This record gives sequence, C-alpha cells and structure tokens, in this order.
Amino acid sequence: MAEPSLQHLIDIEALTRFVNEHVPGPAGPVTVEKHTAGFSNETFYVSRGEEHWVMRRPPAGPLLPTAHDVIREYRYISALYGRARVPRPVAVCEDASVIGAPFYLMERTQGYVPRFDLPPAYDNPAGRAKIAEEMVDALVELHAVDWRAAGIQGRDSGYITRQVERWASQWELTRPRTRELPGLDQITAWLRERIPPEVPQTVVHGDYKLDNVMFDTNEPRLIAIFDWEMATIGDPLADLGYFLNTWSNAKPPPGFEDRPAMRPPITESEGFPSIDELKTMYERKSGRSMRDLLFYRVLASYKGIVITEGLYMHYIEGAAANPLAADFVWRVPMSIAGVTRLIERGS
Repeated sequence: MAEPSLQHLIDIEALTRFVNEHVPGPAGPVTVEKHTAGFSNETFYVSRGEEHWVMRRPPAGPLLPTAHDVIREYRYISALYGRARVPRPVAVCEDASVIGAPFYLMERTQGYVPRFDLPPAYDNPAGRAKIAEEMVDALVELHAVDWRAAGIQGRDSGYITRQVERWASQWELTRPRTRELPGLDQITAWLRERIPPEVPQTVVHGDYKLDNVMFDTNEPRLIAIFDWEMATIGDPLADLGYFLNTWSNAKPPPGFEDRPAMRPPITESEGFPSIDELKTMYERKSGRSMRDLLFYRVLASYKGIVITEGLYMHYIEGAAANPLAADFVWRVPMSIAGVTRLIERGS
C-alpha cells in the first residue's frame, strides 16, 4: 500500500491495475515508497513481489510549460537503451487520469549515487580519479550516439539560441509568481550578445552531474545515468558547461560567505581532478574545441538559476517535491552572484 502522505500523488489502486495489465510477470499487490533526494519530478520506488522499479511523475500543482516532462524522459531512455548508460525502460502511461499525472516505470538499478561520500571500495585517490574519468567517458559516449539511428527526433541547428530564449521565457513566466532577481536580466543580455557558432548536434542530457548517475558499489564504474527530463538534441558543450559548473566546491561569492555551498563537497578530495583537468580530458576524448566554454558555463548557470527559481515557486505554492527547496530563497541570489563573478573573471 502507499504511505498516507503519498495519496495526493498516486492512486495506488489504479497504479496496481496498470502494472498488472502492462508489465509482464505474475500479477499481485504493488507497494510504493517515496524517494526525496531530488527537487524536480517526483520519484518513487515501486515493487511487486520480487520485482523492483523506479517510477517518475511530475510534481503536484500547476506547472510551467515544457517543465517536468516525464514522457520525454521515457522516450529518451527507450531510444538510448543499449546505446548509452541508461536504465532499462519498463512501461509508460501518458494518460494523466490513471494516477493523476503521466508517469513511467524503469528498472531499479542497484548501485551507489555519489552525493556526499563514496563506497569504501574506492574511496581513495585512485578511485576518485577513476570516477572523474568515468563521468567524462560516459558523457563522450552519449555525445557520440547516432541519434537519428536511435529514432530520436530533433533539429539540426539553432539549439543555443532556442535555449537562451527558452530560459529567458521561463524566467518571465516565473517572475510574477516569485520575486524580482537583481542581476538576472543582465545575464540574459550577456548571453544574447554572445551566441557561439553552430556545431554538429548530439544528444544532450541537460542535467549531467555526479548525483544524477549511479556507480557500481564495488568498483568505480558508472552504470546508469538518470533524470532525462531535459534531454534534447543540441550542442554537446551545453552538457559539458553544466557538468563543470557542478564539479568544484568553489568559495561562495561576496555577500554569501556565511552560506554553505550546494555543490558536491567530495570533488575537493584528493584524487578528483580540477575543472581545467576535466575540460582537457573531455577535449582530448571528444576532439571538440573549448574556445567558447565560458559561454556554455554561463548558459548552464543561467538555466540552473531559472530552474531553481521554478522549484522555489513550487515551494512557496506548497507543491515542492523536497522541503529543502526552502533554501532556494537565498541559494538563487547566491547563484546569480556566482555567475556574475564568473563573467567578470572570464573563466
């Protein structure tokens, strides 16, 4: 049965009927447990006897256009399964009337998500270096997928311009429901003035970072990439810029020195390479130029700011997937100060 707190998110009886009708295997009761580590789409552990899956659905409440698209997640996982490091897709339901929202099921992969610490088997300098290399390798592999052969639909050009305008539009939709954010409009203008030249398009994950992947518990081997809701066809360096921004536990910008950083502190441990070393590793393995990397890092920060402010909107409207979203009241302004400092430094 579902926990009482889950009743507003899942119709457990309807979910049980769906699973028994659409997922091969012996029919039986379904149990559900809520996972609270993320801030965006709702994640649940679903079991039927000895079978275990992960279910994803959007948060409750009104959503911004194009946000929290779990059907997009499922389509990308299905297309990439066997071509990139993704979990096995199980079933999808686009009919929101079944449990109250669209949702999908995927295989529950067993391993370790390195958020704040590492498994003892490779919590050492050599293991940390291998984690970083695996992160780069998996990203290079993803960007090498022939997306047309995989049956993924996408545009051949214009991705970066669309991204800048998409997130600028999302900010304009969010602003009336939250607050003004000094400095964000100036970042929008900076991006619009510096659109880089077109490059060959690839699959773009859109949220590639340490706590969106899973490693084997016994060895530093990346076995699955999660959270595909923002996946698209676009410029691969958008993924790299975002990934690099999440890597270092940099000092807070001026005015926020008393606030804890949100980035994974484990990347400061001995053995983890620097951002420059990661950039060089990706450049060598992919063959792509890093000439415009500052733009991609600023774009990644901008996108993250707009997304996080949207999650803060869910919090103040009572629909947040994670109560820690309350911290976004100060984390968002801190991120704006951080990207402003990045622009001023020029790297």
